[in-house]
Amino acid sequence: MEQIVRADIAAFGAGRAEMANAMIEQSGVRVRPDRNRGRSAGINPSGRFEPVSRHVFDDGWNSLEELPPFKTEVQVEKPRTIITRNESPDISFDRSINPYRGCEHGCVYCFARPTHSFMGLSPGLDFESKLFAKPDAARLLDRELSKDGYQPRTIAIGTNTDPYQPIEKQYRIMREILEVLEARGHPVGIVTKSALVTRDIDILSRMAERGLAKVALSVTTMDRMLARTMEPRASTPTKRLEAIRQLSDAGIPASVMVAPIIPGLTDQEMERILDSARAAGALEAGYVVLRLPLEVSPIFKDWLLRHYPDRYRHVMSLIRSMRDGKDYDSEWGKRMKGAGPYAWQIGRRFEITAKRLGLNVERRTLRTDQFVAAGKDQVQLTLL
Repeated sequence: MEQIVRADIAAFGAGRAEMANAMIEQSGVRVRPDRNRGRSAGINPSGRFEPVSRHVFDDGWNSLEELPPFKTEVQVEKPRTIITRNESPDISFDRSINPYRGCEHGCVYCFARPTHSFMGLSPGLDFESKLFAKPDAARLLDRELSKDGYQPRTIAIGTNTDPYQPIEKQYRIMREILEVLEARGHPVGIVTKSALVTRDIDILSRMAERGLAKVALSVTTMDRMLARTMEPRASTPTKRLEAIRQLSDAGIPASVMVAPIIPGLTDQEMERILDSARAAGALEAGYVVLRLPLEVSPIFKDWLLRHYPDRYRHVMSLIRSMRDGKDYDSEWGKRMKGAGPYAWQIGRRFEITAKRLGLNVERRTLRTDQFVAAGKDQVQLTLL
C-alpha cells in the first residue's frame, strides 16, 4: 500500500514514527479502534487483485458512526479435493490439509493472510473475521485415501491456517479428519496455537501409541500483553505450554515451534520459551524467522507503528538485514531462517539452547506401514 510505504520512509527520516503515524491516520486507511476491537490488524486493504482500494473519509453526511464492529462470519466452502500437494524443497512435508480458510486467531504476522485475496477479500480484518469452513473435509479425505495407487506419507495440518481456531468448537471438522486418519492408520503432524488440541487427546493418544501422530505448539512470546495485541484470539502462552504438558503426559510426542521470531521484539525470549517448553515435556523444537510476504508487510508495519512506534526503526532494520535489504526474500533456503550475521546469531543461539536442554536428540519419524487402503465396498460407499 502506497500510504504505508510513505509512512515507512517517514519513520526512517527526520519525522520518525510520529510523522508516520500521522500520515496513516490522515490517509483514511486505518479502521477505527472500536470497529476492530479484539483484532490485530488495524487496516483492511483491498486484495491485490481488486481494482479498487478502501479509504475512510467523512462525506459530510455524518455516516461514519453507523459502521458496525467487525464480527466473525463463517461461510461453507465445498472444495473438490482436500489434500493440498507441496513441492517446496525447504518444507519437510509434501501434503497438507486446511480445514478452514482465514483464521480468527488474527495473528498480525500470519503469512497466510494474502490467500484471502483469491476470495476477493482483504488480507487485513477480513482474514480474521470472514472465514470459510469445509465441513465435507473428512468425507473428501476418505475418498482421496481410497484412490488406487495412493502412497501414504505424513499429512501436515495447521501449516496455513490453524485447524483449532475458535470456530472448530462448533464445526468439529478437525476431529472428524482425525477419526478418518485413525481408522486408516495414516500418519499426521499438527501445528497449532490453540489449547483446544487437548480436546482430541483421546484420538491422538491412540494414534501416537501406533506411531501415527505428533503435535507442535507454536509459541511466539511469553509476554501476555504482547500476545494479546499480536495474536489476540489465540490461546495464551501459558495455556499453550499447559497443552504441551497434557499432550506429553498422554504419550503424544509434543514439540514447540518458536515461530515467528521477530527481531528486536521477541527474539530475546527464545531461550525462555525453549526452556519452558522443555520443562512442560517437549522433546523437539524448531524456529522460523518472521516472514512478510505481499500484503503481510504493510499490515505488520501498521501494527508496529500503532503499538511499538519507538521500536519501529530497530525492528524493521533488523528484518531487512536478514532479507538482503528487503522486507521479505522468498528464496528457498532463506525464507524460513533469513540470512546474514543476525540470522546466523539466532541460529546459533537456538542450536546451543536446544543442545543444552536435550531437545532434538532424536527426531520422531511417523509410521506409514499401518495404512489401510479401502476395499471395493468402502470405495463405493464414499461415492454415495
